Amino acid sequence: MARTNFETLLQAGCHFGHLKRKWNPAMAPYIFMERNGIHIIDLHKTVAKIDEAAEELKKIAKQGKRVLFVATKKQAKQVVAEKAASINMPYVAERWPGGMLTNFPTIRKAVKKMANIDKLTSDGTYSNLSKREILQITRQRAKLEKNLGSIADLTRLPAALFVVDVCKEHIAVREAQRLGIPVFGIVDTNSNPNGIDYIIPANDDANKSIEVILDACCAAIAEGVEERKAEKVDAEAAGEAGEEKAPRKRASKARVEKTEEAAEAPAEA
Repeated sequence: MARTNFETLLQAGCHFGHLKRKWNPAMAPYIFMERNGIHIIDLHKTVAKIDEAAEELKKIAKQGKRVLFVATKKQAKQVVAEKAASINMPYVAERWPGGMLTNFPTIRKAVKKMANIDKLTSDGTYSNLSKREILQITRQRAKLEKNLGSIADLTRLPAALFVVDVCKEHIAVREAQRLGIPVFGIVDTNSNPNGIDYIIPANDDANKSIEVILDACCAAIAEGVEERKAEKVDAEAAGEAGEEKAPRKRASKARVEKTEEAAEAPAEA
């Protein structure tokens, strides 16, 4: 797995924190210095933390588990949606549906409702309804798609949560913590890192900063998925080879038994 490049993070502005007066003291270990009233994040620690998070995300993906990406802030939603979709992982880029994790069965019902609307629309069931009723159903479908479309194929709770800006997404973080789901988070100098399992200290406001970090993490997930596929292919090939050997062993055993019978026949006569 490729290691994160210090220069790339520097050029993306990952080192820019918030104003000194807005800082969270718990972030002190990750702050390098203060310049013109702004805290500067120690990128050496950011590099180490990204690599640590990427390694763990790769393990999760290799086990065939899902990672849910969460970013509802304007600067992050588009890039998160694109990156998560590119590796076929679920994401929430609009409003976080309260209770999405702690009340997951209810969220699944809403997703099934959306699928049911699609089914009834395609088989012509709604063709006899009035224009007003069809409009209401269409609006309801659009609302469900906006809020839940990206998690439509999430049939069980995710194995991990990846959050951009743990302050803004505090409800999602709290739900994950309550259920014991590990949280990976891009944490700025104004955020509280306590309770975040895999902290990535970096600028969570700049689009470029978020993109660079996501590139590294998504590449690790993609690598884990590919390794899982390769192992599956190898296991299937080994299974087929074993099946081919089995009949040969049985045939060989039969020949030995036949030879033994032939050797014993004269003695009996």
